[in-house]
Amino acid sequence: MLPLNRRTFVTLAAAGTGVATLLRVPGVSSALASSADSSDQKIFPKLQDALVLNNLGGIYNPNLEVQTEDAIDLDPRALKDALASGTTMINNTIGYVAGDKEPFEFSVRSIAHSNRVIENHSDHLVKVLSSHDILRAKKEGKIGILQGFQNAAMMGEDASRAAIFAGLGVRVIQLTYNIKNQIGSGSMVPENGGITDFGHDVIAELNANKVVIDLSHSGKQTCLDALTSSKVPICITHTGCRALADLPRNKTDDELKGVADRGGVVGIYFMPFLREDGFASATDVVAHIEHAINICGEDHVGIGTDGGTTAIDDLDAARERTAKSIRRRRSLGISAKGENIGVVPFVPDLSGPTQFQKLADMLYARGHGIDRIEKILGRNFFSYYKSVWGA
Repeated sequence: MLPLNRRTFVTLAAAGTGVATLLRVPGVSSALASSADSSDQKIFPKLQDALVLNNLGGIYNPNLEVQTEDAIDLDPRALKDALASGTTMINNTIGYVAGDKEPFEFSVRSIAHSNRVIENHSDHLVKVLSSHDILRAKKEGKIGILQGFQNAAMMGEDASRAAIFAGLGVRVIQLTYNIKNQIGSGSMVPENGGITDFGHDVIAELNANKVVIDLSHSGKQTCLDALTSSKVPICITHTGCRALADLPRNKTDDELKGVADRGGVVGIYFMPFLREDGFASATDVVAHIEHAINICGEDHVGIGTDGGTTAIDDLDAARERTAKSIRRRRSLGISAKGENIGVVPFVPDLSGPTQFQKLADMLYARGHGIDRIEKILGRNFFSYYKSVWGA
């Protein structure tokens, strides 16, 4: 696993732009500007004071040709950009996601490696074990690293392993990736199966060990089953709204509302899945956030970019690397509908150190108040994590 990078194929680059539909949001006029480039743009004044929680992301430089998997040093530019962005915390994926590695052994090794990276950069990073660590990161001008899994395959046939991973500091576990595992079905499984009997046992153990359950990448029935199985609110750290882009990686209104009604939070990503043609822009991110607010309420929406901060320098090279990555993912059977050759896996006009300031500015210009924007940037997920972890 790359240092604080969820996957080797993530790249940032420029792509086409899309035009978002102005959506109904309580207290927001459809006559307000939707673009951060409008001449009457208002500037959100409170980013420096806000908790900014990226509920799925990483710290890496996508411009590097060689990414060393066992390196404990972070790229200086990537770290500088992440700090400059105002990020308070990142849910960084470690452990097994897909492939031929033994899931349990690989995940334990990955935790140890992540710990070394954090320790090696203790002047800038804090390992997040509780909500207090998030506040500490904010106070000290550091970035909190929340260690999370994006597949629960490492549970094997033993649900009690949830206690092992909790003891090692993993605080969030996604039940499935895009494909099926022993717990449930991912978003690309045609039969849309639900939670298995073993999956219900895993959910109970995660609840008992105060581990956040993440339903990103899950199939619809798996998500709905988990909502009723869990005794603790669940979340979706990174997704879009199926009502706006009918792609499997996005969540239906039923799923979004179910999460919110049970006290959970939904994070909107900066990914091409926000448009069915794959060429998503910042206006699409705003549109999906506003739709999620309409369905879930303003207390249940956040962000999970599913990427890093540092922007791409060579766009042609980035597209070439992305194409190779997509072909590889297709060969492994883990690619999702909406991953298209020629489309980079990020929203290009929300990359770079100003990504969160620009998003906040766009929301502010559309009439969203400071309190609501601060909830979206991080307060909602902070309250959610605190409720699950108990501190």
